[in-house]
Amino acid sequence: MSTTSNGSKDTKGNSRAFPNKSGDAGPVVQPAAENAPRLRIIIADSEAIFRVGMSKIFAAQPDLEVVAQTETLSQTLSTVASTPADVILFEAGISPNPSDAIGEVLRRAQPNTKIILVTSRAGEQETVEYLRRGVRGILVRAVTADLLVRCVRKVAEGETWLDKQGVNWVIDAYRSQAMQGTAPQQRLRLTEKEMMIISGVTQGMKNKDIAREVGTTEQVVKNYLRKIYDKLNVADRLELALYSMHHRLLDGYGFPEAPVSSDGTPAAAQASAVASTSTAPVQVMPAKPQIVKRVINKI
Repeated sequence: MSTTSNGSKDTKGNSRAFPNKSGDAGPVVQPAAENAPRLRIIIADSEAIFRVGMSKIFAAQPDLEVVAQTETLSQTLSTVASTPADVILFEAGISPNPSDAIGEVLRRAQPNTKIILVTSRAGEQETVEYLRRGVRGILVRAVTADLLVRCVRKVAEGETWLDKQGVNWVIDAYRSQAMQGTAPQQRLRLTEKEMMIISGVTQGMKNKDIAREVGTTEQVVKNYLRKIYDKLNVADRLELALYSMHHRLLDGYGFPEAPVSSDGTPAAAQASAVASTSTAPVQVMPAKPQIVKRVINKI
């Protein structure tokens, strides 16, 4: 009788054996295999029976090693910050808000650590949100030992692990996002002050010049920019400018394009004088290539 993937003993003998590629039981693991680098696993699960069960499954694999176990979110956050690991098996029920907890775990974890979420069930919205937060695999509680081991190995190698339904949900989500008109939605999500700040960024204006035009402080502009980056899922001023140009986000909003001096610096004072003559929204012309160059210079 061949050895199963969960490490059960071969009934023909008392030694533990592992399956080879043909599916037959192979020989007892040689010392060289035991000395090879192992994938380090942290099991974060609120139920002891599952922690014990997964630990036994991984103990039967020569390339897998459980380096820590936690049963609360606070323990998990503390452990991942101090214990290097390749994969974290994170139970959704360990936190009342798994999406936020995932982000916090990833921020505290060692570089290149990957998270596999273990849950009783995951619907369409939850699956897409978990992946956006950084999860690299999703498993249900009822997963078999063989699939559990395969999932850990694949995720550690850099792959994403989802069942067929999960893959379809993700594809549908991105297809729907691509087909929707983005500009009207973004206008509903962004305040007029945020739109004015975006307009200043696309024109290559510095934060202090934008603050002068909007009538606030430079620090407030910085705070607004962080919120804008999060809303539009961009990383910096350049991505924000490119996003605005691509989606024509500023049509009907913002400052007139500020005149530019010979050194590439926007003449904010002139823009201010123009803006002060009218309180109505100003039509912004489609951004020009040189605007992007000026944004790059400000980074």
